[in-house]
Amino acid sequence: MATVARAGLRDQGLEVRATRDKLMLQEFLGSDRRFAAYAVCDLDEREFPRTRWGVAMDHGRPTAVVLEYLGLSPQPLFAMGEADAISAILRDVIKPRAAYLAGDADALVAAEPVYKVEPGPPMVRMWVDRATFRPAPGAATRLVPSDIGELNRLYDLGLTSWLPAESVAHGVYFGIRVNGRLVAAAGTHVISRDMRLAAVGNVMTHRDHRNRGFATIVTGAVTQELLRFCDETVLNVRSDNPPALAAYRSLGFREHVRFEERLVHRRGTLWDSIISPIRRIAHRRNE
Repeated sequence: MATVARAGLRDQGLEVRATRDKLMLQEFLGSDRRFAAYAVCDLDEREFPRTRWGVAMDHGRPTAVVLEYLGLSPQPLFAMGEADAISAILRDVIKPRAAYLAGDADALVAAEPVYKVEPGPPMVRMWVDRATFRPAPGAATRLVPSDIGELNRLYDLGLTSWLPAESVAHGVYFGIRVNGRLVAAAGTHVISRDMRLAAVGNVMTHRDHRNRGFATIVTGAVTQELLRFCDETVLNVRSDNPPALAAYRSLGFREHVRFEERLVHRRGTLWDSIISPIRRIAHRRNE
């Protein structure tokens, strides 16, 4: 059942609606597979039930897609396509109260009529394949679900954000131990064997063991394992983190695109009513 965005867009032939059409989504996202890597992987049978999708159609042709990954708020949100179409989807179909929105700069502009966008640095999407990958010297150990307690202690996660053991069981995690203690680890955010694509993430080194190359070693170990069954592997890194960028480049990762990943809150929600007066006070103080 289609939901038409507004009269002006209806006159232009644009309509927005929810969709579960995997073939259409795969074709649209495939126009920039590396940028849309997380969304592409979410088409996998294991991840797809956890997603909600909105699409804008212009005379039967998709012009924008928005993905909402369901779970605790704020949940991940990905937008790709034409700005006006993204704005219509966010206004009428995909409407979380709070989310981490990933997209290009135009997607943030498209979100602003319906969301307050928090500041933040641009992100860098990097990618590697078998031809460009260079393993790091040094050994890391494959982690298993029974290591989840150690892993969560390393990540310093509380009970409200506890990484579940199934993340290790269904993902790829490697770690380094010093004197029997896990001091560095890297893993995956999402994997799709069908799409032959995966995203590396959750890279962490204990503060007492940094600047020893451990993060590069564990990231390299995860990437090497993923490239056994994936054509490409991607990762995200903040643009204002030169050491991490250099470490990933040393493994053969190359920059694909710079994009935005921002915390957003829907206008008119309880959060908006609380935070807006605080922002106004802060703005007056800075005038």
